[in-house]
Amino acid sequence: MASRYDDELWRLVPEDPGPPPAHLVEFVRGLGWAERALDVGCGDGRLTAELDAAEVTAADVSAVALERARRRLPDARLVELEPDAPLPLEDAVFDLVLCAETIEHVRDVQLLLSEIRRVLTPRGTLALTTPARLPLGRPPDPLSPHLRQFTRRSLSRLLDDMGFEIASLRRRSGTLLSVATRA
Repeated sequence: MASRYDDELWRLVPEDPGPPPAHLVEFVRGLGWAERALDVGCGDGRLTAELDAAEVTAADVSAVALERARRRLPDARLVELEPDAPLPLEDAVFDLVLCAETIEHVRDVQLLLSEIRRVLTPRGTLALTTPARLPLGRPPDPLSPHLRQFTRRSLSRLLDDMGFEIASLRRRSGTLLSVATRA
C-alpha cells in the first residue's frame, strides 16, 4: 500500500518541475556504468533517468510519484514500496543503489540501509545524497517533510555502522554527496 502522506506531497509538486539541481545531475552522471541499478526513493524519476545502467529499477512509497516516473522511464522496472518495511527485492542483485534526497524522509533509517546493503552485490556501490544540516542559528522549517538532518560526521558514522565503506563524502551546494561500497 502506498503512503497516503507521500502521495499528498507529490500531488503538490508540479507535473513538470523542471530539471533536477545541476549538482545532483553531475553526481549521478559521475557514478559511471552499472549492469543493474536501483533508485530507492526515485520520486518522479528525474534523477533515475540520469543513471547509466543496462537495467534500472525505480522504487518509491508514493504511487503518484511512480506514475510520473513511469512516463519518464518507460524501460525501467517500477516497484511500489511499503514505508518502514523490507524492500521487496532479491538479495545481492544490484551493482549500484542510488538513494538521492530520500534518507532524510525515512523513519527507520537502520532498516533502509540494511535493506540497501542486502540488495547490493558484494562490493556494490551506494550513492547517497541528503541535505546538509542547516547552519546553526537557522531554524528548521516546521512544515518540512524532513524527519532528520545529517552532518558530514553523522552520515559518515551511520554508513560505517551500517556496514558501508565510504569512498567519498563531500558537501556541495548544501548537499552531502556520498559514495560507499558494501564492506
